[in-house]
Amino acid sequence: MDDFEEYLQPTYFFDFNHKPVYNKAFEIVNGLDSPKEQAISLFYWVRDEIKYNMSTYIPSVKSNFRASVTLRRKNGFCVSKSILLSTFARAIGIPARIHLCDLINHKVSQKVIDFMGTNIMYYHGYSEFYIDKKWIKLTPSFDTKTAIKGDFLPMVEFDGENDAVFPAYDNKGNQFGEYLEDRGVHADLPLDEIEELFKEKYYDHILNDRFQGVRKLNDKNVLSK
Repeated sequence: MDDFEEYLQPTYFFDFNHKPVYNKAFEIVNGLDSPKEQAISLFYWVRDEIKYNMSTYIPSVKSNFRASVTLRRKNGFCVSKSILLSTFARAIGIPARIHLCDLINHKVSQKVIDFMGTNIMYYHGYSEFYIDKKWIKLTPSFDTKTAIKGDFLPMVEFDGENDAVFPAYDNKGNQFGEYLEDRGVHADLPLDEIEELFKEKYYDHILNDRFQGVRKLNDKNVLSK
């Protein structure tokens, strides 16, 4: 298997061999010929049609990370939305993978920070597509409604050629996305690694009778200040 072939294969998480995923990918790019146009269409569909939902980022629930599950639910978090986006790309023949890193989103509310016990979002994820002989980064995390409510502006936009990640500063000049430790690129999701770090960094703080509270936090839109 060559360097790019592994980024074109279906896996448990990148499951475009699941018919609804495969069909949706081709429906989204119908009538578009170039990889650039196709990539743009896939990005905006996942960004805006899949609602951001932090409550499902629970590594112990393996199915939460499958592209087919995210598509069926129509909601997901940074990693699951990025897996869906990269899965769509693989389905139509664009090599794609997931890139993991630690991130501080300086725009989240103090309630979220208190809940997590830290302002660091460990194992944040975004997609990478191989187009025109280069890897391009794509962050489809926040749908339009979530971005506006949370004041996560400017929104991440994609022109088909340049990286589309959280900007360092928002529209008002305030600090926004701060990328920390790089956790590497992956052809498939290293879920065991993620769960191990979550146990170390989050679980002791959250699981003490507050773990289910993440659903309430998300429902009340505590991402916005």
